[in-house]
Amino acid sequence: MSKIATLEFDGKKYEFPVTVGTEDEIGIDIKKLRGEAGLITLDPGYKNTGSCESAITFLDGEKGILRYRGYAIEDLAEKADFLEVAYLLIFGELPNKEKLEKFTHDIKEQSQVDEEMKKILDGFPKSAHPMGVLSSLTSALIAFNPSSVDVSSEQDMYNAIVKILGKFPVLAAWTLRKKHSLPLNYGDDTLGYVENLHKMMFEKPGKTYKVDKAVIDALDKLLILHADHEQNCSTSTVRMVGSSHAGLFASISAGISALWGPLHGGANQAVIEMLERIKEDGGDTHKFMEKAKDKEDPFRLMGFGHRVYKNFDPRAKIIKKSADEVLGKLGVEDPVLDIAKGLEKKALEDDYFVKRKLYPNVDFYSGIIYRALGIPVEMFTVMFALGRLPGWIAQWREMRLKKEPIGRPRQIYIGENLRDFKPLGSR
Repeated sequence: MSKIATLEFDGKKYEFPVTVGTEDEIGIDIKKLRGEAGLITLDPGYKNTGSCESAITFLDGEKGILRYRGYAIEDLAEKADFLEVAYLLIFGELPNKEKLEKFTHDIKEQSQVDEEMKKILDGFPKSAHPMGVLSSLTSALIAFNPSSVDVSSEQDMYNAIVKILGKFPVLAAWTLRKKHSLPLNYGDDTLGYVENLHKMMFEKPGKTYKVDKAVIDALDKLLILHADHEQNCSTSTVRMVGSSHAGLFASISAGISALWGPLHGGANQAVIEMLERIKEDGGDTHKFMEKAKDKEDPFRLMGFGHRVYKNFDPRAKIIKKSADEVLGKLGVEDPVLDIAKGLEKKALEDDYFVKRKLYPNVDFYSGIIYRALGIPVEMFTVMFALGRLPGWIAQWREMRLKKEPIGRPRQIYIGENLRDFKPLGSR
């Protein structure tokens, strides 16, 4: 027997069906609330509003659980590579060897970007932030792929997916190379997806490309850990834009813009900028930990705690181990990274932070790794976007296949009541 929720208002009772998810999450279906009771719900930031039913990612912030399509993030980060996880998120199951080889081959076949895209890139000054450039270039892909995706055709949908997966790393690498006055290049079909990305970003003219396997493994893990995170700001943006039947490229471009904000994808950049400020002030970690505890002090400790996870971020546990391994293997000596280690140690031992469960999160450790790998701070959010791409694709595909209605939130109006118009001379 299905459950019913009852709302009483002004002496009248209204009944609404209750939906229960496969992990026993409970939601009240209020689609008919306004029609039957003349009421809407008010939930700024949509913190308690379910915008959809989704089979992609399960997240339990209280217990520190993250799963993609039912698979624990710990298992995927340890046993799968990024393209396996991308396939899982988008199509619902881990690929067998044949499907993975085809997926990889098809992505490589679509990795060429029209030469005229370089003209668009030339129009940006070197001072342009890579995220702004990446969003613009992704949107510009529409001009070179003008036909809309027929979502009723599996082949049409698949072609659009491998196109964006193939071209996106090239665009991301070009944003870096433009900023550092390096010639634009393409990938190498003999390399894997992540190593190919790294080569496109860092290959120097006239020099043989070499990279440590530990670097590629760390990048692979980071991309997996960022691949999806339920209905966050950028993912909700992708679904919202896609609900108007905007194409995949346009929807992804909107997601990039949403991710850019310092409260979302820009958080790992904010971590390094905070560490730089501490270094410039003398590097006293104890002083800044005390400042973070002082509610009257404007200083905020970036990279600690999480809006969703009320326990330790499960991704942070994985990436902390990877960070320790990479820093150890590379033997990086950097005072900013030393400050990061000092903050981490104090936070894990300090009662103030432990009681409030303000543990280092994935943004804290990812910023540290990116810095150790020589990735410029302004590229951190671009790396986040590269990881999140499969999740955005999966969410867009799910939304279109389920034929979800166009997103259109309501509001409570708190402005002026009807007023008489005053002519210009009487104002």
